[in-house]
Amino acid sequence: MGKLTISGKPIIAGSAKGVALVSSEPLSFWGGYDWKSGEITDRRHPLSGSNAKGRVLAIPFTRGSSTTTAVLLEAIRSKTSPSAIITTSTDFFFALASIVADELYAQPLPLVAVSESDFAHLQTGDQIEIDDEGIITIRPERRVSVRASVLLARTETRSRRTSLHIARYSEKDNQHAQI
Repeated sequence: MGKLTISGKPIIAGSAKGVALVSSEPLSFWGGYDWKSGEITDRRHPLSGSNAKGRVLAIPFTRGSSTTTAVLLEAIRSKTSPSAIITTSTDFFFALASIVADELYAQPLPLVAVSESDFAHLQTGDQIEIDDEGIITIRPERRVSVRASVLLARTETRSRRTSLHIARYSEKDNQHAQI
């Protein structure tokens, strides 16, 4: 599958690119995002343990309190924030963090809202590019079918065996030559 382009609504305009980190579950940044590292620390969230630093984070909306704004603002200041955020509606907590980051650090965080049907096209691992107009270009990660993966694994195993056999044979030749 080639690239896919969708049109979003730029809540905070800006261009960004990165590898997608996607969840259909909302995320609370208060206690759920480590601003020092960019790790998603909410152990009940599907993205728990993933690192959003420099990635395009796609979640439908935030969950919880307005402290999300403070946590995201600290992540932007520390350069551990996502490169952009894609949501399914206007998220005021994300927007406020981006506006304040632009005022304080001249580092706005692009924020784009897309329809739920367009959001469904996003998958973790896809290459995402966002432009100032909210146009999102998705280049899907190369996905290999399970059958192809099994065949590839078998081929790699045979290749390793062949290499090992050749290496052993070469070692024997070297021993004979040294005698």
